[in-house]
Amino acid sequence: MTVSETTVESPPARRGWREAAAVYLRRDVLIVLFLGFSAGLPLALSGSTLLVWMAESSVDLKTIGFFALVGTPYTIKFLWAPVVDALDIPILCRLFGRRRGWLIFSQIMLMAAIVFLGLQNPDVSPFMIALGAVLVAIASATQDIVIDTYRVEKLDTSEQAAGVGAYVAAYRVGMLVSTAGALFIVSFFEKVQGFDKATAWTLGYVVMAGFVLVGIATTLLAREPARSAEAVAAHSADNPMVRVLKAAVGSFSEFLTRDMAVAILAFVILFKLCDAFVGAMTGPFVIRGMGYSREEYAAIVKGLGLAATLAGGFAGGFVARGLDLRTSLWLAAFLQMGSNLVFALQAVMPASYPMLAAVIVTENFTGAIGTVIFVAYLSSLCQSPLHTATQYALLSALSAVGRTYISAPAGLVAEQAGWFWFFMLSCLTAIPSLILLWWLQARGHFDALARPTGKLAADD
Repeated sequence: MTVSETTVESPPARRGWREAAAVYLRRDVLIVLFLGFSAGLPLALSGSTLLVWMAESSVDLKTIGFFALVGTPYTIKFLWAPVVDALDIPILCRLFGRRRGWLIFSQIMLMAAIVFLGLQNPDVSPFMIALGAVLVAIASATQDIVIDTYRVEKLDTSEQAAGVGAYVAAYRVGMLVSTAGALFIVSFFEKVQGFDKATAWTLGYVVMAGFVLVGIATTLLAREPARSAEAVAAHSADNPMVRVLKAAVGSFSEFLTRDMAVAILAFVILFKLCDAFVGAMTGPFVIRGMGYSREEYAAIVKGLGLAATLAGGFAGGFVARGLDLRTSLWLAAFLQMGSNLVFALQAVMPASYPMLAAVIVTENFTGAIGTVIFVAYLSSLCQSPLHTATQYALLSALSAVGRTYISAPAGLVAEQAGWFWFFMLSCLTAIPSLILLWWLQARGHFDALARPTGKLAADD
């Protein structure tokens, strides 16, 4: 072997990392990245950004508080996911395919809803503002359903983790554009261009609607998943109502008849509980427990926290691509527990900016890794193209149960135990999911997920 021949070969580890990095440049992964931006963009427009608009108006605080309810469509989106699984949008689905047709439809509706919301005036009609916000949330939740379905069906198994990492990172960027970006744009129209406040907010929302074009352009450049054709063929002989009923009933019955279905659903609910339990009290701990101001907390969370989340998202993709699914889940579980211990360390140390930065970076970085790996796991559970939209929407809704409901007593525990013991005890919330992870692994659950599922595993 010549010297030149020996320099051609890269070490196996280097080749592995090079291949892991190269997956982010694949066409389908890049498509999912830009769709992630489109998914993250509208969330704040019916949430935090809208609440800032309301706070600057004459709407009373009690009414503003009720605006939190406009986010309900994100929680119950699984109820209309069977429609996405079963029905075609006239003309659009014929031109682009079922998944891309639904994407174009939801994005057009999203643009229209954002413009409609921006044209309203909270001082004149808070009801119309609420209606516009609900329409934005419905269109956005529908887009989420289709994007998740497209990602699960289109990406190869080896691309799923990278796709999720890219999606999570771009989703955060989209949220940043519609929060800080939207507020800067409104201020520009009002303070630089001289428009009155109402007009400035209208123009700001119109600009935000224009950013939806990123998603539309991405959808036009995307390619329809081959597996979506199987769903079309399976339902082609039925009338629309029968299709929807079959999609709804079939998606639940297909999942619930699997081996260990109840244990799988329990694991889905409990896996992120350890992370969510502390996440619910991060703000109160930093502001009330450590004495930092709201501005100091926001600067570190929005700056270093965002950077750590983006880095963690891509790191999660590398980890999940380099390790098998069960090992990745074990790693994510222990990283989540470890980040809670960092909070416990901060609770017994004097307040300092470097320590706070370390805590926030650790929380966001490990949390993003856990999210990427967990979403890759949820994606692997959706193996039937007949039920992808419904099953993934339901699983993602169940995964929010721990964050929304089971973590509710976190404040009570913190009040009774004190901050140090609260963070130490929070690690115990990971134990049920660790037991379930061990139990599922021992019974071959992850081996079954790793096996190809015949023609459903193929794609174009």
